[in-house]
Amino acid sequence: MLSERIPSSDTFPAHRRKVIDLQELTSLLPPLRAGGRKVVLCHGVFDPLHVGHIRQFQQARTLGHILIVTVTPDRFVNGGSQRPRFTEDLRAEAIAALECVDFVAINKWPMAVESIQALRPDVFVKSLESQQQTDLTGGAISLEEQAVAAIGGQIAFAPELFSTASDLADQHLPVFPKAVSDYLAGFRSRYGTEQVLHYLDGIRPLKVLLVGETIIDEYHFCEAIGKASKEPTLAVKSLSVEKFAGGVLAAANHLANFCGDVSLLSILGEQNSQERYVEEKLNAAVKSRFVRRSHAPTIVKRRFVEHYFFTKLFEVYEINDAHLSEADNAEVCRELRNTLADFDAVIVFDFGHEMLSPEAVRILCDEAKFLAVNTQSNAGNFGYHTASKYPRADYVCITEGELRLDSRDRRGDLRHMVDSLVRRAGCEAVSVTRGAKGCLCFSTAEGFKEVPAFAGKVVDRIGAGDAFFTLAAPCVVQNAPIEIVGFIGNVAGAQAVATVCNRSPIDRLPLTRHIEHLLK
Repeated sequence: MLSERIPSSDTFPAHRRKVIDLQELTSLLPPLRAGGRKVVLCHGVFDPLHVGHIRQFQQARTLGHILIVTVTPDRFVNGGSQRPRFTEDLRAEAIAALECVDFVAINKWPMAVESIQALRPDVFVKSLESQQQTDLTGGAISLEEQAVAAIGGQIAFAPELFSTASDLADQHLPVFPKAVSDYLAGFRSRYGTEQVLHYLDGIRPLKVLLVGETIIDEYHFCEAIGKASKEPTLAVKSLSVEKFAGGVLAAANHLANFCGDVSLLSILGEQNSQERYVEEKLNAAVKSRFVRRSHAPTIVKRRFVEHYFFTKLFEVYEINDAHLSEADNAEVCRELRNTLADFDAVIVFDFGHEMLSPEAVRILCDEAKFLAVNTQSNAGNFGYHTASKYPRADYVCITEGELRLDSRDRRGDLRHMVDSLVRRAGCEAVSVTRGAKGCLCFSTAEGFKEVPAFAGKVVDRIGAGDAFFTLAAPCVVQNAPIEIVGFIGNVAGAQAVATVCNRSPIDRLPLTRHIEHLLK
């Protein structure tokens, strides 16, 4: 029996000293190049590190004298809401433990171009797979090749020696329950990646109008410090405040990354308009028209959040939820009448805060070429605002709770409720979002299809339904199979719940990578 304790890992700090800040590493290299010593650079995600990577590093080491590996930081890792499985620090430390690696640095950019320019490697090594694959990296591969050529270096491609990291992780570290994995296997047999991405590409030429309220979401992060001494009141200490462009603004920012012609009709308050913030946060490509609501602020929803557990404690609304004045309503209706005929699709986010009067709804239903509707219940309108407000729609997207409320049926069969909604609104397609249960979709051509949820890491559910609807509706415009509509919507929802509120809009490249990852 061993009588001595095994030393802790802190006793062996040598490999950790290999992990160096990129700027510091740049200053260390000149003397190390003395005597014509060559620097070799490998770059990638390496999540998880596996034998194929190790063999690639070993081969790269034979091409020079100093091997540097730069690691893609967490915030730039694409491939779905489940990636990266290991943080950038853990990935860097694991690589540094390899004898063949001399230095490791965590990259600061989405691609290796800036690192190549700073480190000026003699040889830049990529996997053979990256040479052969279609470049879906926003031009990263070609830009990296150009950067290497500009410094007089050369590129070497390591042969594929093992499965990719994603393949290994999916085989040995499955992120989905068996039922979801089985569903994906069946979906792959029905629809290929190319067919699914075809409908994302088909959003680009559409001319789309988004209609709905502007909402500013404020998160007041705080720390619970105890109970007030004289009253049974929770006391918290304020830590920080973060604002997000929410409501229809978030939808516009999502859609602008997929569609070349996005317009927006919304409403701002005459008081505390937040106009400068809205201009700053709204994608510059979005053509916006804001009606000024008299005697009202722009809607602000303040959520007080306990920062450690990310628990929302309570909300405060800054809002005037009375009916619009006659003049304000007339202006909204005039804008609708003057513009609806110009668009291939009108997508309505009706948050139920009185922007859309019965007259405005009639105009939408009568004059929109294609009308997609999402009505939402919240603390300010619960029980008073349902999908029945719209007598006609081509596509309705609604949560299960909102459909049950509209149907006045807590526990009945959802499919019967959808049938009733289709008959009442004359719609061709419906999506019922169900959170962790995924979605139930219906089209008159294909009937019902159920699609499971694909979310891995759930940070915040705010905005997930809006992301689903924003990308699902333009697919319905193209007559996409309803199962593909639900699939794309659920992938968008999975991306949305992986970030706080609407901190980052849904972007085309990560969404494409996520879809490809699911359909491998």
